[in-house]
Amino acid sequence: MFRRLRPLLTLALLAATAVALTACNKTVKRVSPPAASVQQLTVQADGSWTLALRLQNFSSMPMTFDNVNLQMQVGDQDAGTLAASPGISIGGVSADVINVQLTPSSAARIVVADALAGNRTLSYSLKGTVAATPEEKKQRSFDITGRSTLNQAPGLPGVLR
Repeated sequence: MFRRLRPLLTLALLAATAVALTACNKTVKRVSPPAASVQQLTVQADGSWTLALRLQNFSSMPMTFDNVNLQMQVGDQDAGTLAASPGISIGGVSADVINVQLTPSSAARIVVADALAGNRTLSYSLKGTVAATPEEKKQRSFDITGRSTLNQAPGLPGVLR
């Protein structure tokens, strides 16, 4: 009798497995904290800086980046606050770049000028918040902390990447 039921039981087990796998095939929408980093720092003729700020979305869904408010340090000197309202949508697990103008402190200008003159690496840090709105959700504020370095761009005077 068991031999007669065996094909039916096998078929039932395969059908149950197929239903279970289909139910698990949903895309998980996950919101992860974004990151911010300086992709390029350009020293302008008047001493101000133009920063190409890279905003990285690590979430599995698009997010609209509403506000950026980050304190920047170069070396061990406070440079100033990077403040912007980009209002751009960045796809899930993607990045985009915005330009931010900064009038740095005198001490920060000296640190950058020294790094450029000596062709040395410039360390920097960013600390603050980024407000972003995940797709179909409410705006959230994310704390950002990051450190990295920039090097002089060959053939481009006054540019660190």
